[in-house]
Amino acid sequence: MAFLILTFFVIFLTFIILQKYLMLRRYFWKKKHGFISVGFFHPYCNDGGGGERVLWSAILAVQKKYSIAQCVVYTGDAAPSEEILEKVYRNLNIELLRPIKFVRLKCRFLVESKYYPYFTLLMQSLGSVVLGIEAAFKHAPHIYIDTMGYSWTLPIFKYLVASKIGAYVHYPTISTDMLTTVLERRISVNNKEFISSSSIFSFIKLIYYRIFAFLYGLMGRQAQIIMVNSSWTKDHILKLWKKPNHTFVVYPPCDVSQFQNIPLLRDNNKELRILSIAQFRPEKDHELQIKSFHQFLIRSKCIDSSDTLVLIGSCRHAEDFARVEKLKVLSSKLGIAEKIEFKINLSFQEIMQEMEKADVALHTMWNEHFGIGVVECMSAGLIMIAHNSGGPKLDIIRNQSPDQTGFLADSVETYASALETVKDMSSEQLLQIRKNARQSVSRFSVPKFENSFLDAVKTLFS
Repeated sequence: MAFLILTFFVIFLTFIILQKYLMLRRYFWKKKHGFISVGFFHPYCNDGGGGERVLWSAILAVQKKYSIAQCVVYTGDAAPSEEILEKVYRNLNIELLRPIKFVRLKCRFLVESKYYPYFTLLMQSLGSVVLGIEAAFKHAPHIYIDTMGYSWTLPIFKYLVASKIGAYVHYPTISTDMLTTVLERRISVNNKEFISSSSIFSFIKLIYYRIFAFLYGLMGRQAQIIMVNSSWTKDHILKLWKKPNHTFVVYPPCDVSQFQNIPLLRDNNKELRILSIAQFRPEKDHELQIKSFHQFLIRSKCIDSSDTLVLIGSCRHAEDFARVEKLKVLSSKLGIAEKIEFKINLSFQEIMQEMEKADVALHTMWNEHFGIGVVECMSAGLIMIAHNSGGPKLDIIRNQSPDQTGFLADSVETYASALETVKDMSSEQLLQIRKNARQSVSRFSVPKFENSFLDAVKTLFS
């Protein structure tokens, strides 16, 4: 008993010493530089996706509002600072007002899923704890904002560093939908066939998921301010984190002003150029796009037409490039390889040019948390066909007349049917949908994001 008390006392004393050490470092940093430090935890800040648009737009908003704030980005990217910021400007059209500080993290590999074939969520979360401790000791901020979903880092900065804590949640690490998938023994990205086909494995995984969901909620509740990117995400986060008075919907910034100059009226020919803009990741389900396009060509007897599917997306590493090669093989097996174009890692301006040439846009991710790409395509005048779930269903697309802004689908058949409907519609009908869509997405503009973000985090700066 005495040994246990002594052990507890040593651990507690060590914790207090480390906490005071980090707080003193922060105090002297502020005294030396004259700024308060605002740390953004985003280990993959150089990826160039929708999550990164939120990060850099949030930093820009803070720079506009708070001249006393020095923004710090915790990242595991090895690229030089100038290269990262140049890519932000080139791909996302965001230019910061002042220099920022990058804190380089060496342990980012600990949060990569490829190292954890089993118990992936738990192991990645434990890895993020180590990554968070590394970040805290390299720089102790006054305000800490996790913008990438690593909720297990929140207690580290709240209790060890005594920072004020905020979180922007793009997608809950675990959701009630994932629990339902395991309970119903359905195959999905997060539920492999060998598990779904076994009642024993499914039971074990369900217990594991429930324990993890409890821990995830416990960690998330350490945030003083919680921002979510959609109604769908808010619903799940409220169930798990249970802080309704501190949870706010802050829609991601969609630079819709850049797309307003693209003419709404397209050519009257009936040959469709169909665009997909999404990172080449498994959950984006590019296979569904290719199979739906193939089915559309067969059903509408357009196999010999000039209808084209253009897949635009970024590849982060060798796995993503390998994924693209598999998609090309699938296109060849279906006999439509010549009708599908792959365009990888395009610049912002190149994507704009592709939007001007296209008629229709496809989005096929199940339970997409929001869908910045969906909003951008609608603003560019493309007829949007998105997955009938998540943010596109709850926040973005109206699927019914008279104020229809796009179409919703959830299978090869329904996507193919939507494409057939678009092909058969008159120019006047399509123009009306385009007008409705462009008008509706003004609520997701950059200024709206900046105002909502700053309003949500103002108590952290008080």
